[in-house]
Amino acid sequence: MAEHQAAYILQMLKEKLALPNWTVMRRDQFQTLIATIISQNTADANTQRAFECLSTQFEVTPKALAEAETCKLEACLHVAGLYQTKAKTIQSVSKIILERFGGSLESVLSLPLNEARATLMQLPGVGPKTADVVLLFCANQPTIPVDTHVDRVSKRLYLAPNDGDYEVVRLSLQSLFEPKDYLQVHLLLIAHGRKYCKAIKPLCRECPVNRSCPYMGLVAKK
Repeated sequence: MAEHQAAYILQMLKEKLALPNWTVMRRDQFQTLIATIISQNTADANTQRAFECLSTQFEVTPKALAEAETCKLEACLHVAGLYQTKAKTIQSVSKIILERFGGSLESVLSLPLNEARATLMQLPGVGPKTADVVLLFCANQPTIPVDTHVDRVSKRLYLAPNDGDYEVVRLSLQSLFEPKDYLQVHLLLIAHGRKYCKAIKPLCRECPVNRSCPYMGLVAKK
């Protein structure tokens, strides 16, 4: 029953929501990693602005960023917040990829999922979400990154336990959907969270899946 419910939700979201423009993530592996690090605790628009500034000032490669002047990196990242920490992280990551992996993540991303994930998460500033984004978008590895939108929507729709942590939510979603759909599931849950299932004042009456949403019933009783 849960799988049927999940399939219905995915179908409705496909029909009602346009897939967001995710070309920002369709860069090479290293650029995707850097963009995702920049995006941490940052609005999408500011992430894009910071990455574009970085791209105009530097070639976004491990060598160029490892050798960059820290103050110039900070200036590019300022709009994204936590710019000093992010600049330091990006330089550290760049140096490690350059020295340990020959300047490419290809050997890491070609590993089995769990091994690749664990290796990426050894890098400074790379947690499970950042690792999963790189693995899904760049290597088509079967994982679903869980950001704040995915977490909130999944729990409201009972696709994941309400008290589940990152791993519980990720594995719950992966058990309900086919691996071929993981990218669309990730993108559509984010789009749904932004348009309808907002953190504050969700648009439940307009929601395309409200007939199958337990949260809608809870809101109606208030």
